[in-house]
Amino acid sequence: MMITPNILALVLAGGEGTRLHPLTQHRSKPSVPFGGRFRIVDFVLSNLVNSKIFSIYLLVQYKSQSLIEHIRRSWLLAPIFPEQFIAVVPPQMREGPEWFQGTADAVYQNLGLIEKRAPDLVVVFGADHVYRMDVRQMVHFHLLSQADVTIAALPVPIGEASAFGIIDAADDGRVRSFREKPIQPSPMAGDPTRAFASMGNYIFTTEVLIKALREGHRLGEKDFGKDLLPRLIQTQRVFAYDFCGNRIPGIHASEEPGYWRDVGTIDAYFAAHQDLLGSEPRLDLFNPKWRIGSSNYQGPSPKFFHAELDNSIISAGGLIKGARIRNSIVRREVFMEEDVELDECIIMDYAVLRKGVRLRRVIVDRYNIIEAGDRIGFDADADRHRFTVTESGIVVIPRGQGTDTYADARMFHYL
Repeated sequence: MMITPNILALVLAGGEGTRLHPLTQHRSKPSVPFGGRFRIVDFVLSNLVNSKIFSIYLLVQYKSQSLIEHIRRSWLLAPIFPEQFIAVVPPQMREGPEWFQGTADAVYQNLGLIEKRAPDLVVVFGADHVYRMDVRQMVHFHLLSQADVTIAALPVPIGEASAFGIIDAADDGRVRSFREKPIQPSPMAGDPTRAFASMGNYIFTTEVLIKALREGHRLGEKDFGKDLLPRLIQTQRVFAYDFCGNRIPGIHASEEPGYWRDVGTIDAYFAAHQDLLGSEPRLDLFNPKWRIGSSNYQGPSPKFFHAELDNSIISAGGLIKGARIRNSIVRREVFMEEDVELDECIIMDYAVLRKGVRLRRVIVDRYNIIEAGDRIGFDADADRHRFTVTESGIVVIPRGQGTDTYADARMFHYL
């Protein structure tokens, strides 16, 4: 029986999220809302906490205030136990005026935190993905393989593989090569349609990580995927952990095994929301055995008056009057007047949709007022003059002006 190691987690949550613009116009990518009540960052934090990893540093950078406020309100662990914490760490700039220059540099700039905690293992995970993962199973694989470094990986379609770090591994998982975002990715052995891709989640033996980061800093290296991992493969025991073998309790038979999505583009973000819907969703967020934590919102339940709802998620605090809502996700404290119609939409918190609004395949960011009779999502050319429209035709309305309190006042004016 293996002794449970002392584990420290570093979550890289500084992503700028340029491909998610305009949703990242005022917030970092991990802070972007997801589903009825979550943020993207909630998934990695929930995975760690559900896996009994309670010492977590969250490394932030770009437009971080929204994320900092979310963590302050939503993620307080037991303060009487010093080893249980989720602490936000902005760039300390101890060695100069530079912000984090890459994933490895972000960890290097916080070596003092690692040395202070003196863990056996350091878990370095990204904050940009939607998935469930029992990290303990990856830790077990790391220890069983006597690995110095373990990379979480999964097969991806070969046509999408150039967006990832691509791994060539032996049958036992030992990594033979790692290429970061290759133009022509190599397929998996025996499967020319897929490649073995890094998820950007790593486990390091602490001594190996500290030595590698110091040597990498001396060499001017900035990133794990581009710099450190290819070098470590030559001298250390680097293994790939197949995420497809990870098992989560409470998963329904209808859910997609090994569900993991990089929601880094508007189209991918929109598609992942559609995965939450239906009587047998690909990702069912109701799982009492593996909860996804988020803010403890204290508002009331939603109210409906003569509304028609079909295959939709409606969050707390909303007021829906005579609207018809289909295949959509509506977040908290949204007000809809009579004769509003939604089809395949994401409506974020504190929005007001006035009488006769028609929206189809539209993402409405927070604090917006959609004026009476407005039609969006039916004429792509007209929509492009006003908003961001993706190639697949999804319209994104950027964040409006206002605050949570102001949104409350607007809603109750109509009650």
